[in-house]
Amino acid sequence: MGERKAVNKYYPPDWDPSKGGLDKYHGSHPLRERASKLHLGILVIRFEMPFNMWCGGCNNHIGMGVRYNAEKKKIGKYYTTPIWQFRMKCHLCDNYIEIHTDPKNFDYIVASGGRRKEERYKQDDAECAAAHDAEERKRINVDPMYKLEYKGKDEQVIEEAEPVINKLQVRESLES
Repeated sequence: MGERKAVNKYYPPDWDPSKGGLDKYHGSHPLRERASKLHLGILVIRFEMPFNMWCGGCNNHIGMGVRYNAEKKKIGKYYTTPIWQFRMKCHLCDNYIEIHTDPKNFDYIVASGGRRKEERYKQDDAECAAAHDAEERKRINVDPMYKLEYKGKDEQVIEEAEPVINKLQVRESLES
């Protein structure tokens, strides 16, 4: 199997190693056509859509995880972190979508060509237990009365949720 995987390269007789590598001799870049706009500061990358959105040109839905060949360009800095711009063409129309990174909020911003579908997570909507902040955890560990009150609140929430959980378990057992 290994004998078929060639690692050798052809070196033409007029090639001189002092003038650079084989890519320079052939007049190409190691990244090939992806580096065609490198002199403008643009690199073509494979970009995966980080969220659901709608195209501004055709108003069609673009799902999270759809991959595009995007032009990546550095447009600024937030302190020392670079801010990147990704420009890609919608696969359903001729519209260009432009997305910027937002290092301050650890997010992406749709700059032009579309609009984001707002599906941001909210703890209250999910009806899940709230995370304790450091001060509250410290108070629970130090104050035994507060810990007892807190435990009572947790038990009350469990009792209120128990009938709903039982109904879901019965429904699941009937479906399977």
